[in-house]
Amino acid sequence: MTAVPAVTAARIAVIGGGPGGLYAAVLLKRLAPDREVTVWERNAPDDTFGFGVVLSDETLGGIGSADPDVHAALAREMVRWDAIDVVHRGRTLTCGGHGFAALGRHRLLHLLHERCRALGVTLRFRTPAPPAAELARTHDLVIAADGVNSRTRDAHRAHFRPTVTTHRCRYIWLAADLALDAFRFEIAETPHGVMQLHAYPYSRTAGTVIVEMREEVWRRAGLDRCDEKSALDQCADRFAATLRGSPLRTNHSAWTAFRTVVNAHWSHGNVVLLGDAAHTAHFSIGSGTKLAVEDAVALAAHLDRAPDVPTALAAYEAERRPVVASTQRAARASMEWFENLAVHTGGPPHRFAFDLLTRSRRVTHDNLRLRDAAFVAAVEDEVGVPPGTPPMFTPFRLRGLTLRNRVVVSPMDMYCATDGTPGDFHLVHLGARALGGAGLVMTEMVCVSPTGRITPGCTGMYTPEHERAWARITAFVHDRAPGTALGIQLGHSGRKGSTRLMWEGIDQPLPHGNWPLVAASPLPYRPGVNQTPHALTASGLAEIRQQFVRSAEAAARAGFDLLELHCAHGYLLSGFLSPLTNHRDDAYGGDLAGRLRYPLEVFDAVRAAWPADRPMTVRISATDWAEGGTTADDAVAVARAFAAHGADAIDVSTGQVVPDERPDFGRSYQTPYADRIRKEAGVAVIAVGAISSWDDVNSLILAGRADLCALGRPHLYDPHWTLHAAADQSYTGPGAPWPTPYQAGSRKPPTGRRA
Repeated sequence: MTAVPAVTAARIAVIGGGPGGLYAAVLLKRLAPDREVTVWERNAPDDTFGFGVVLSDETLGGIGSADPDVHAALAREMVRWDAIDVVHRGRTLTCGGHGFAALGRHRLLHLLHERCRALGVTLRFRTPAPPAAELARTHDLVIAADGVNSRTRDAHRAHFRPTVTTHRCRYIWLAADLALDAFRFEIAETPHGVMQLHAYPYSRTAGTVIVEMREEVWRRAGLDRCDEKSALDQCADRFAATLRGSPLRTNHSAWTAFRTVVNAHWSHGNVVLLGDAAHTAHFSIGSGTKLAVEDAVALAAHLDRAPDVPTALAAYEAERRPVVASTQRAARASMEWFENLAVHTGGPPHRFAFDLLTRSRRVTHDNLRLRDAAFVAAVEDEVGVPPGTPPMFTPFRLRGLTLRNRVVVSPMDMYCATDGTPGDFHLVHLGARALGGAGLVMTEMVCVSPTGRITPGCTGMYTPEHERAWARITAFVHDRAPGTALGIQLGHSGRKGSTRLMWEGIDQPLPHGNWPLVAASPLPYRPGVNQTPHALTASGLAEIRQQFVRSAEAAARAGFDLLELHCAHGYLLSGFLSPLTNHRDDAYGGDLAGRLRYPLEVFDAVRAAWPADRPMTVRISATDWAEGGTTADDAVAVARAFAAHGADAIDVSTGQVVPDERPDFGRSYQTPYADRIRKEAGVAVIAVGAISSWDDVNSLILAGRADLCALGRPHLYDPHWTLHAAADQSYTGPGAPWPTPYQAGSRKPPTGRRA
């Protein structure tokens, strides 16, 4: 006879009676009726903050699988709708097909209370829980579901290692007795600044209303000094179009700033964090209760099948952490979009609405078209996208150069040159990508002198041999891939030079044959590893400026269509721009104007040497991802300065300036910087960074966040990425012509057993 294993975690304490804690108690008791499960809630049963709760179909599906009884009770109570209204400057634009379900928070808690009692869970209201450490001695498992202000988390900070970030907007949760039939965003442009309303129904007669604005707008409007009635009256007046005369009401409501909670660890011994205690994600993507309920489902499932509590908690965190991290990235993108709402309001109405709907990068051009094709068609018509043409295949003009589509092959160092001379590898590499359909193909960083190289394998443009080799490549592209533009990126390595090839040790100094380095200031890239550069003197600055000019003149003779000045990633010109790498006390240091001086001098000299009808772009690092470094505000000012001096576009990258950077990686993670520069500086931008799908490119272009999108790794994986993107979208127009010898391959070949 097979022995039945003992129930994992026979005695469980739950701290916090919100939806996550209650649902965890329900599932754990349902899976093992002999378990003793107790919930401590310091407030009364009907005390709660907020009004409505939105749950996705995915979350409801998980609830249905985990506990059909709770799912059935929710299904009977929830209101459903599928439209989003965007109200801005007197117009209401509606986009359908989204699918929402919500109910009142009081009602959700009541249903979970009933289910807990039916299963035999002990509920202790108006009873603060004993400290988690004390409960841990008498229980097999302690679930800390005690919210964003978790006392459990704070009591064990040394282990959980929380990071709590307070953000820039003030908001308040309110409600109104009105029948909404859509998720509604309303924008109010007031004398104090921009305010926004988020509203959605949670019953057939009532809706949640959230009013949000930047901290400085909140103060200028006097809301920091208003009593409750005056604040409600002002909010009701600002958003009269949505409220239609319905008064606003509160429920323990107060103006607050959203805080993002991240923990290095979610469990400590037999104590585990759940929901807002473990993580938060901004309400603009409706995720708080959703994440807590999904946590509960995952925790219960792992406790049900794991041999012991530590194994279950490790598996729970391993499953949930990547899901939560993805949600937090999307929530941060959404939150920052609203924080910078004033930047977005000036666009045409349909594009503004599309920008709002795709702000988190989870909703894209393609799936929005599936939800509401007519809405997307109206956006495309408004911005001049021809019918049947994906936005990425619309042309774009830079000075005298018209690109046939919006795709750029990013500059990618290949480290395959010999004494700076590009060879057959570069001909094949760049030629293949030019044949692959992109509108613009960029070279790697081409160095302006032997000592300006990053590695011995880097290309250059400082000898006649280099010019002849590059001319061979441009001739091939123009002859065999007509319509493809070829751009050269000129740069100088600065303090990041004299290093090994990337695959031999990135940023590691050469084992022998090192050359002396120069930079804005005598600061090594990594102290004790990289050599200390010499700070450039007036003569050195003049010499390097002239090297850039000579390289630009050679690039023009070699036939390049566009020139990009590399002022990013910690190389020489970037080193002047960043306060972390420029410590000069002369005219080329100090404030941003001083730090800009030399890069602008180089730009002006190159622009004068470069043919007037050919465009010039500048690549910048819009943030150093490090304290005290370049900020997003600085980036806008830098972009404005280069645009004023004649830059046709800004190529907006980030980081790689200092080794101790902490980038916030994620899908399209650098595009918000490009978006802000485009809208505030009024200059065309190239967006880069983890843009990998044609759907991303279409979304960014149509939303007006970028004019061009540069992709690197996707073009290493597939040199014909652009042509394949056209084929995937059944596009055969002028934005993506197949080279004549390749036309037989313009359709995806059959797979499997298909004849």
